Parts: sequence; C-alpha cells; structure tokens
Amino acid sequence: MTNLAPIGDDLLEAARSHQDATIELRRSIHADPELGLQLPETQKKILESLTGLGLDITLGESTTSVVADLDTGRPGPTVLLRGDMDALPLQEDHVSDFQSRHDGKMHACGHDAHVAMLASAAQLLCENKDELTGKVRFMFQPGEEGFHGAKYMIEEGVLDGVDRAFAIHVSTNIRNGLITTRGGSIMASADRFEITVHGRGGHASAPQNCVDPIPAAAATVTALHTMVGRNVDPVRSGLVTVAHIEAGTTNNIIPPHAFMEGTIRTLDETSRAALAEGVGRVAQGTALSHGCTCTHEVIPGYPVTINDPEQATLAGQVTSALLGADNFVEMPRARMGAEDFSYVLQHVPGAMAFLGVCPDDQDPATAAPNHSNLMRVNESGLTNGVALYAAMALVG
Repeated sequence: MTNLAPIGDDLLEAARSHQDATIELRRSIHADPELGLQLPETQKKILESLTGLGLDITLGESTTSVVADLDTGRPGPTVLLRGDMDALPLQEDHVSDFQSRHDGKMHACGHDAHVAMLASAAQLLCENKDELTGKVRFMFQPGEEGFHGAKYMIEEGVLDGVDRAFAIHVSTNIRNGLITTRGGSIMASADRFEITVHGRGGHASAPQNCVDPIPAAAATVTALHTMVGRNVDPVRSGLVTVAHIEAGTTNNIIPPHAFMEGTIRTLDETSRAALAEGVGRVAQGTALSHGCTCTHEVIPGYPVTINDPEQATLAGQVTSALLGADNFVEMPRARMGAEDFSYVLQHVPGAMAFLGVCPDDQDPATAAPNHSNLMRVNESGLTNGVALYAAMALVG
C-alpha cells in the first residue's frame, strides 16, 4: 500500500507559495519561444531558476537539455519528473503582455507551463528534502514537437538508475485544475507517410495520350481511408489521414506526378505495423490499377504512449489525496495525439497525466485547443501541477 502520509494541505499550500515564481518563469519562456533541439535561451532560464538549490546538474551534449538530480543521501528509489521545453512553428495571435516576441514561433502546447511547474516543484522539493528518500531527477527536455528529444536524452543516460517516471501535460480542453490519466495506452503512435504517383504527362485535351496520376492519387486517398476499417480490429483505434496533396501546375497540363503525405495513428503496435504495411500495399495496387507506378515511404515517428497501470493508479490516488476526489477523473479513452515521453515509458514504469488549464471565460469543449494560435493557459491551474509533481516524488 502506497504511503500517502506526505500528501496533504501543507504540500498544496507550499505549491501556492511558489505561484508567483511559476507564473514569472512561464511568461518569460512564453515570450521567447524556441524550436527543436537547440534552445539556449530556455536552457539559460531553467538554470537560473535552479540556482542555489544544491542540485547536481548535467547539460545535454547533443541537445540543450538539463538534467538536475536531488540526492537525499538516503536509500530509496530514483523518481524522474519530466517537463518538455520547445515551442511550435506558429504565429501567436492572442495579445498579451508576454506574447511571443518572435514571428512564427509560439508556445501553443503548454511546454512553457511544463517547465515552470517542474522548476517550482524542484524548488519545493529542495525545501522539503528531509521528507524525501532516494533521488529525484528533473528532466528538462527539448525537441518534443517531432524532434525525438527524449530519445537523445535516453542515449545520454537520463534513465540510468531511474525506478519510475512521471510527466504532466496541460490541456485547455479540460476543466481548470482537473487531473486525468489512465492505465495502458494514453496517446497514439504517430508515423508519417509519403506517396508519389508516377504517370506520364501531356496536354489536358488529350488524356488518351497520357497516364494521368491525378485520378490514381484521388483513388488512393479513398482507398487508404477505407483500408483502415479492414485492417484494424474494430475494438481498437487507428486512423490514416492524407493531409497534403499536390499535383500539376496549371489548368491545361496533365502532370507526370502526384504527391501526397499524411499521418498514421494507432494505439497498439500490432495495428501500427498493419497500417504501415497497408499504406504501401494500397498505394502500389491503386497506382497499378490506373496504369501508373508509385513510390512510397513510411517514416516512423513516436511509439504508442503506454502508462504503467500501477503508476497510473498511483497518480490518481495521489491526486485525490492532494487535491480532493473531485479534481481527478479517469480518462475514458486515449488521445490520438502523440508524445515522445513514450520513449521513457518503454524503459521504465511510469505515467503521464493531463492537467486542465481551461481559461475561466471559456468552455473546455470549445476553448482554443493546444496547437492553436489562440491557445491560452489558465495559470491558476498550475499550482495543482506543481503540487502533483512534488507529491509523485514524495510518495517514493
């Protein structure tokens, strides 16, 4: 039975005492978003927030990651707490005092909030070091948005000696302050595919003298979407979306090629393999049936994010003890978005939970979602995230 004795009002009050610092750091990072694996300004701000805490800090070699260890000197597990750092290539259109100062870059997925909550949790836990055993490892990770940042950090040893791991992701489409998670698959795999249909171009007035790749491409789109329902078990989830299609240059030319690309999402590795194989098979067969040929490639992305059932249950128990049962709900189903915390969970037991940050003047059902140019974070909900990060370390 997990000891929840360290969890209670005092911890939540301690998190509230760090709220000003949490908001200040979050807004500073929000105003200066950086993309990808190299985030020097964000790294600098993280290091400044950790100054004087007595943490053993290691900087990344291949990325601008920060790993900070709190070692109690007492026997016990090593608990990893992760926060991702990078922004999105998006123009921010919500006006505020801390609006992005860089055109085409925006913290629209809440990673600024993740960093700020984790830094405040580090400060809180250092203040309460006497209540801890073992080690707490704070993982500040670049490159979550498609750059496989967690993978680089794992290769550099971030999981060495780690016994369990925990991460929080904010969502504007969940009631402010509410925590939700589930055991098993919580987020999908995400693979990308590219297909080029090859025909023979010519004048649009004489299609009989050409091999038109456009009808073949159009038929491929329809066939790919049909293929999902005949290759994935109906009780499982999977999708194929063609999101970009391009062919031709003007109205009176049949082009020699047609290009398309899209995404494959599944919640288990069996379905993932089946759809990856199916994309190529359907593309080739459809092209041939139209007298064309095709080339295709499936580019592997993030694997399925799979929470350890025991760790997901622990997160729920801790949340209820910390915030009250009305601030936790079990997720009824997984999300089809993807996360590179999945790499961490392939190696150590752990869980990811979602924290609601819906603005008070919006409805969670209609609020501007993550990845929107109008996404806003309700900063009052971040206190719950700081407290939960700390609590997951304190329960050892």
